[in-house]
Amino acid sequence: MFGANLRVLCQDAASISALCRELGINRTQFNRYLGGESFPRPDVLHKICAYFGVDARILLEPVASLRHPDDDLFSHPEVKEFLGMAPRGVPSDVFPSGMYRFSRPGFMDPDSYVVGLIHAFRVGERTFVRGYEPRSAMRIQGLPTAGPTREFRGIVLQQDSGVSLLIARRGAVTFTFNYLTRISSYQNNFWVGYATRTASESLSANRISRMVYEYIGPNRAEVMRTARQAGYVKEKDLLPFHRQLLMVGTPFR
Repeated sequence: MFGANLRVLCQDAASISALCRELGINRTQFNRYLGGESFPRPDVLHKICAYFGVDARILLEPVASLRHPDDDLFSHPEVKEFLGMAPRGVPSDVFPSGMYRFSRPGFMDPDSYVVGLIHAFRVGERTFVRGYEPRSAMRIQGLPTAGPTREFRGIVLQQDSGVSLLIARRGAVTFTFNYLTRISSYQNNFWVGYATRTASESLSANRISRMVYEYIGPNRAEVMRTARQAGYVKEKDLLPFHRQLLMVGTPFR
């Protein structure tokens, strides 16, 4: 049953090799799981379940029976007719799965800019994102910089003229809301919009800023280049087209 469930969950992965790298699991061992030849250790099972948004019942029950649409908050009878449309599947041609490079002004320091990576992936009909806050951003907030603390995840929702993303770190009670719309470009791989955070008003920090997403897909060279740059940078260090789209020096309205 576990092998069959895992094969279903992997259907939307770009490749098994890429999925194994993302999970940090040996490809040969993962193939044994897929073939039903072995079961993962508890820590590995937890990693797989967390990634796919399921629980340990995938060892015993069909994965389809573990997902109940009525358990979805957006499908609650009180709001279904008002919010129920948003969580439906986001077509891959609207927001493809894969790696994105993003940049925006810093909330805490508007003279600096945050550059980072975010991974969009699909599980069934749902589209999710995950990534890691830059260590420098965590230090500024006085937070631990260990990987699990820095990780964030979110869900992508379709809008009339773009997509929105609700994102939070593990165990957080605050969210970041992103709204993005695709723009015409040479490779049709840029989205622009804004990011807001659920925080009280402050004279020393912003709660909203412009944001740019650039789809870089499986381009390993660009992924590594961005990973090395990730964190706070100055305006001169932004990629030229990112700087142009962020409209540096123009007030946000």
